[in-house]
Parts: sequence; C-alpha cells; structure tokens
Amino acid sequence: MTIKELIEKRAKVWETAKSFVDTHEDKNGLLSAEDTATYNKMEKEIEDLTSAIDRQRRAEQREADLSKPLNSPLTSRPYKETQTEKKSGRATDEYKNAMLSAMRSNFRNISNVLQEGVDSDGGYLVPEEYDSRLIDVLEEENIMRSLATTITTSGQHKINIAATKPAAAWIEEGGALSFGNATFDQIYLDAYKLHVAIKVTEELLYDNAFNLENYIITQFGKALGNAEEDAFLNGDGKGKPIGIFDSKGGGNVLGTLTAAIKSDDMLDLVYGLKRPYRKSSSFIMNDSTLALLRKLKDNNGAYIWQPSYKEGEPDRVLGYAVNTSPYAPTNAIAFGDYSYYNIGDRGSRSFAELRELFAGNGMVGFVAKERVDGKLILPEAVQILKLKETSSAG
Repeated sequence: MTIKELIEKRAKVWETAKSFVDTHEDKNGLLSAEDTATYNKMEKEIEDLTSAIDRQRRAEQREADLSKPLNSPLTSRPYKETQTEKKSGRATDEYKNAMLSAMRSNFRNISNVLQEGVDSDGGYLVPEEYDSRLIDVLEEENIMRSLATTITTSGQHKINIAATKPAAAWIEEGGALSFGNATFDQIYLDAYKLHVAIKVTEELLYDNAFNLENYIITQFGKALGNAEEDAFLNGDGKGKPIGIFDSKGGGNVLGTLTAAIKSDDMLDLVYGLKRPYRKSSSFIMNDSTLALLRKLKDNNGAYIWQPSYKEGEPDRVLGYAVNTSPYAPTNAIAFGDYSYYNIGDRGSRSFAELRELFAGNGMVGFVAKERVDGKLILPEAVQILKLKETSSAG
C-alpha cells in the first residue's frame, strides 16, 4: 500500500475506534472486558499502520538521498570567460576515486593524493561529498538533528547567555535613577569522541558490482545517528553530551505525577512553558507513552491526540507536533522549543581501515569517528513532565 492509502486507512480505523468507545462506555466511562479486548485490537492496528507509514517514509527519503548524483550534470554550454571553480583537497574527484580504490584493494593500491587526508593513526578523511551525505543519514535517523541548532566548531565553543535582564521602574519627576545589573553567563560546547566499527568480507570488498560507498555511509550513519540521539536525550555529560532529559543539565522539571496521566496534566505541561517558547514547541516522548495519550479525552469528550491525515505531517497532541524516539524515557514527556539545544560538530568525520585485526577471518574492518557535543543552553525553553512509573491511561 502507498503512504497515502495507509494514512487514509489509519484515519478510518481511528474514527471507528472512537465511535466504538463512545457507544460502548458505561455511565462510569468504563468498557467491559470483551469491549476492551476489541478496542485494544483496533489500537494495535493503528500502531501497526503508524509504524508502516513511518517505515515507508524513511525508505522513500533514504532512496531519494542515495539516488542523488555526486556531481551535477552539465546542462548548458560553457563559455570561455566562465570558469568552473576548481575543487581542492578532499573535494576533488581524484581524492574520492583514490580512496575507494585503496579501500577495495585492501589499501595495497594507495595514491599519493590520499596523503592529503591522512590522520595520526593512518586513517583517511572522508571526501567532502561523502561527508555531506553522512550528515543526511544522521538527520534522517536522529530527530534531535532536525529539531536542534547545529554549529560547526573548530575548538571549544563559548555561548554567551543573558542570565538576568534589565527591568524598567517608575520614578517621580526629578527623582533619582535606579540602575540594575544585567549579568551574563557562558556555556561551553566541547567535543566528545564517538565511533562506529564494522567488518566487511573480502569478497564484498573486492567485488566491483557491490555498492561499497553507499553501504558504508548508510550503516555508519545509522549507528552514529542512534548513538547521538540517545546522548542528546539522556546523556549525563560524562564522556558524552548532556541530554534534554538529564536531571541536572536538561529541561526544567514541571512536576512528577503520583497517579495515572490525565488530559489536564498535558494542559499543565503545555501552559507551564513560557509563552514565547510555545509557538515553536513540540513534544518528545517514547512510543509507549504516546499509546497512553491516545486514550485521553479533554473535558468536552474529544481525544487530545490528533492523527495525521496528510502525508508528511506529524501526529499532534493538543495541537502540537509529536516526535517519538525509542531512546526517550518511558517515564517522562518533554515539551519545548528544541532550537535552544545546541549541537557542536568538531571538524570532519574520518574513516580508518583495520588490515590485520580480522585477516584470519577473511574480513576487513572499518572505523568511522566523529567529535560532537550537545547542551540545552536555556533550560526554561523545555519543560519535563515526570510520569508515574506504572501509570496507565484512565
């Protein structure tokens, strides 16, 4: 089925589920055991359709990214007075082809051009075209890459924060002026090392028909993206970035529920965030948490969860977009403007080839490395609602 057909089918199932609950609830708003089982089946179908929609969207986006040409075709006749900007260093086709030739030959066929990108441990920097495509994979696999602000840094990056702002005060005519003190703070983006390693059989490596570059980029991108997302959400700052759910460096904790979550709790979370941040805010939660929210109604009996009826649009709760991540904690919901989460990328990613480690198994290892940091520079821009560990929707 196409994405459009899946979305339309999900919408019909959701309307049927809502109608079923409305017509089968008793005066206390409860369902019988048989009706509950029927409703759970419909809800499971909705979750399966949502997963299928997300999977097809990711597949279409990945196929579109990987089908993009590395170099744009020539569409017009060049003029003598117009000269194409000459590429240098890692951006040259010569460098790209030399690196692929070296990888496929187990680094026995090494051109001098590769010396331009050699690092201290014998690895080779990724050609610039490949580095850009690796970023594309990270953004696809990592929700925080699309929500946060990314900065490319060359060293320790300082961010100035206005800790206190000047306030206006009324004075009598001819009265003395009162001077307040505006204070400032600084947050530092450092660089923590993240790496991923894979093994490739020699048969695949030496087979010219095998699309080696796309395989390595995709697999490395997925692994790096997953590790980054986990750190951007849950990191404690010890050898990794500080996540938005961290108890010390993350968002402000609005409160901790002692009972099952209710629709009023979600209203408190939304309006507990300062108004300037709300206009660009969205939710981040685990998929299991969204399953709870799907059952909640407002005081008018309307469900607070609004499924997407249009391709490319996210599901919404109380009118705000919902981002789900398997790395988000199951006992917390975040709501805020995540552009105040700053991601610092330090330099370029690099590949290194391990020739001897797996030689006895007929395999060749490859390692990708990057240095990255992330911090929420304004904690008040994100609110966190802690849930009861064993909560269930009522």
